[in-house]
Amino acid sequence: MPEYTYECEKCESVFSLISSIADYTEHPKCESCSSKKTIRRYAEDCLTINGSVKKSDSELKTLGDLAKRNTDRMSDDEKQAIWKKNNAYKETPSDKPLPKGMSRLKKPKKPSKNFIERLR
Repeated sequence: MPEYTYECEKCESVFSLISSIADYTEHPKCESCSSKKTIRRYAEDCLTINGSVKKSDSELKTLGDLAKRNTDRMSDDEKQAIWKKNNAYKETPSDKPLPKGMSRLKKPKKPSKNFIERLR
């Protein structure tokens, strides 16, 4: 579950709460003085890998969520190595003859910038 960091405006104490996204509250009670005058400290929450709230395994609903989480954990070098591994067959031309009247499409040597940006 995500961790949210808050600061109390009354006593200036900093505290963190771990709760599901569904149970998120804008101004929880301060753990020290029970005041509701709390503000969220986004700077500390953004110290995660991609700068956003992470979903736990139970909150991942689609394969896209899982893929996004896993690619966020990878470095650019790891992403590039995986791309090369999965697309190496496209760079070597096939020697199989084509049916009459068909021709091969020429594929670009480098991945498009849009594709690499989607991986990030």
